[in-house]
Amino acid sequence: MEPLRKPYQGIWNIIRFNWHFYLLATAMVVCMGLLNGFLAGPYHLIFCIIIGAVVITTFISLVVSFYVYDLSGLYQLNWLNELEVPADSKIVNINAGFDELSTLLQHKFPDAGLLVYDFYDPLKHTEVSIKRARMAYPPYKNTVQISTSNLPLPDNYADNIFVLLAAHEIRNDEERDIFFIELHRILKDTGKIIVVEHLRDTLNFLAYNVGFLHFTAKPAWYKAFKNAGLNIYKEQKITLFITSFTLEKKWK
Repeated sequence: MEPLRKPYQGIWNIIRFNWHFYLLATAMVVCMGLLNGFLAGPYHLIFCIIIGAVVITTFISLVVSFYVYDLSGLYQLNWLNELEVPADSKIVNINAGFDELSTLLQHKFPDAGLLVYDFYDPLKHTEVSIKRARMAYPPYKNTVQISTSNLPLPDNYADNIFVLLAAHEIRNDEERDIFFIELHRILKDTGKIIVVEHLRDTLNFLAYNVGFLHFTAKPAWYKAFKNAGLNIYKEQKITLFITSFTLEKKWK
């Protein structure tokens, strides 16, 4: 059977969806290197430090991305082995315009019914990388376009809801709260929500430099979960750079 993911697929996606960053970094290094040939004294040293910093931080981000998305086992989903997904379960996968996981979830839980939703809104979620990803990868079959404030499912419907590397695209705090309130509404009383994200923390700063601002800090996640009436059943590090939150309904 053909593998579900190709070798180096993760790092290749990072580069081709964000090529403008790497082009800018390369142009900056080349231009500063050429100018540096005409400089002397402290300016020469400063340019050398800046060039070195750009090269090193770019290299580190690529190495970390290669580890996370190609070597770590993130997409093998073994970290979900303890999750109870009985036959005939109703599972929901929600993405933000780029869906690498629905096929993997259906393969891991073949006896479950899978519904896939995409909340990508080009007016709100303006990342050019997502636009490129959508052009490269067609949506999973029968994917339904939704808004973050309205999930077209009845109350207490889903046994498990997956929001994997997607919820950080919701930048507005109020919109994030409304989204998780909707997840609470459609979740069964015994169900679980699995949220997987990079965090805006020290390790991701060291890995991605200012790119870590693209992520959401842990206190903001905690606040959104609390405001939606969700309790953290389990929090785990899938890798040093990726955190998984398993959520359940909170009962007083």
